[in-house]
Amino acid sequence: MSGASTPAVRHAGATTEPRWLQWLLIAVALGFLLLFLVLPLAAVFAEALRQGLAAYLAALREPDAWAAIRLTLLTAALAVPLNLVFGVAAAWAIAKYEFRGKAFLTTLIDLTFSISPVVAGLMYVLVFGANGWFGPWLAAHDIKIIFAVPGIVLATIFVTFPFIARELIPLMQAQGHDEEQAAIVLGASGWQTFWHVTLPGIKWGLLYGVILCNARAMGEFGAVSVVSGHIRGQTNTIPLHVEILYNEYQSVAAFASASLLALLALVTLAVKTLAERASARELDITAFSDKKGPQSA
Repeated sequence: MSGASTPAVRHAGATTEPRWLQWLLIAVALGFLLLFLVLPLAAVFAEALRQGLAAYLAALREPDAWAAIRLTLLTAALAVPLNLVFGVAAAWAIAKYEFRGKAFLTTLIDLTFSISPVVAGLMYVLVFGANGWFGPWLAAHDIKIIFAVPGIVLATIFVTFPFIARELIPLMQAQGHDEEQAAIVLGASGWQTFWHVTLPGIKWGLLYGVILCNARAMGEFGAVSVVSGHIRGQTNTIPLHVEILYNEYQSVAAFASASLLALLALVTLAVKTLAERASARELDITAFSDKKGPQSA
């Protein structure tokens, strides 16, 4: 009897606040989102379209804008798959095995969150720059990293590599490794175990991590700004292109390019929401199957 009344008690306890306090909290939350999220996004698109759709499209068709878009897509296309491989490998090692230095590896993964992106860019300049540790050797072999595409890719990889690993580590730890061990006992190879057992269990977390990693890779400014050299048409990504246009008082062109990043944020949010719904639906189906199984038995 007491167990049956527990949900009702909890429900009643969750609504004991006065009605006016509930509405006040909701109003504060909505007002905060409206002021700091919705209005700035609306201002970006309004300013981008201030002179009409023709001016907006002309700003995006400009050669330097196209070069920035291509470089941004290229950087993300290189950085995200590399971080995907690292994130899965690191998460698997940390969640599935016990080894000396495990805590240190976890700390290194989190290091990026505590280091300013500008400092990360300076680190690469000190290592690969003309006066850096490997600068003379790179110059002697005509290899250019800083103020070139390789430096931009390296800086982007550095600032984005924790996202996938950090999404997968707690998920893999919660799942344990009983299913993998059962598959191996039944004769499955390591690749078969990963593809048919591990991957289906982490696919939504993996997708979420890839989405976040891609969004950060395309929107990164600080580290890329240090290593790029701001060469128009060559080493400017979209965020750097926006800064240059804004400093030159080309506000419509600047906001037109910025609207691409805003659209990326909205698409990221939509895909994230769909992934979370699909994951929740899958969990509900699994829970229903597990509950139905013992009852039918």
